[in-house]
Amino acid sequence: MPQARQLAEAPILTATVPRQFVHRAAVAETFLTGWEQTGTDRFAVSAQWPRAHGLHVSRDRSAYEPLLVVETVRQSGTLLAHTEYDVPLGHHFVLQEFEVDTFPAHLAVGPVPAEPSVDVHFAEVRRRAGRPAGARYTAEVVLDGARVATARVAFTCVAASVYDRLRGGRTPATVAVPPPPPGLPPQAVGRALPADVVLAPSERDDRWRLRIDTAHPVFFDHPLDHVPGMLLLESARQAAWALTPGGGTPASFRSVFHRYAELDEPVWIEVFDRGGTDIRIVAAQGELTVFECWVGLAEE
Repeated sequence: MPQARQLAEAPILTATVPRQFVHRAAVAETFLTGWEQTGTDRFAVSAQWPRAHGLHVSRDRSAYEPLLVVETVRQSGTLLAHTEYDVPLGHHFVLQEFEVDTFPAHLAVGPVPAEPSVDVHFAEVRRRAGRPAGARYTAEVVLDGARVATARVAFTCVAASVYDRLRGGRTPATVAVPPPPPGLPPQAVGRALPADVVLAPSERDDRWRLRIDTAHPVFFDHPLDHVPGMLLLESARQAAWALTPGGGTPASFRSVFHRYAELDEPVWIEVFDRGGTDIRIVAAQGELTVFECWVGLAEE
């Protein structure tokens, strides 16, 4: 057994937070390493970003993708909801709004994994029968003294029994998902691998069918009964990239999640407005809008 002096002289040891607190099955997809309260409804969350990742690092491994920031902020809110606001494990979280502005100039991959901090402020916590039913929070992500992102998030959370009633019997086991159609060329959407392409072409160059591949290890880190929010955000990112090849990096996302997108029905991704460096992208299923997002481009 190590002596006290040996422990005192040892370097600080770091591990990820329990993966269940951030709703991930894979430890490799758990980016948070700790947290502490810094004030009333204010917290500092620590994270580590890998230098290589199949989805969240650029093709040439030189930069972190803005959606890695999104996932880190999402995990931060989920972690704190469980650990600081007593949301039970097993409750389901439903994104309502997610707005983020990133600064790609500060997202370069360095010689060691990046260790950003996330300053989180829970500005509103709604309760029902004594339990949190939803919240709004803001986040500022800082890396090496530079602000790399700001975000604003709103979500609701419900018990498993309530969620089951809302979903009307839909479960990962009961929903039959058709094979995804062939996708766009990876380079057309800023991806290296065909498996990471989430858009399939249509008869128009500003409308695509969403490719839903439930075997994807990041978007479907665990079985789901609906299209995950991160997949919808990635579809908006790829749509913006496809429309403006070489014209800028998708760096900001102002998104609203209107309803569940089902796995067994086609989802169409379409551009509706395009003004300057902002592009409005809408996801529809049947006659219903399920998701919309304004994507802002950072000039190269």
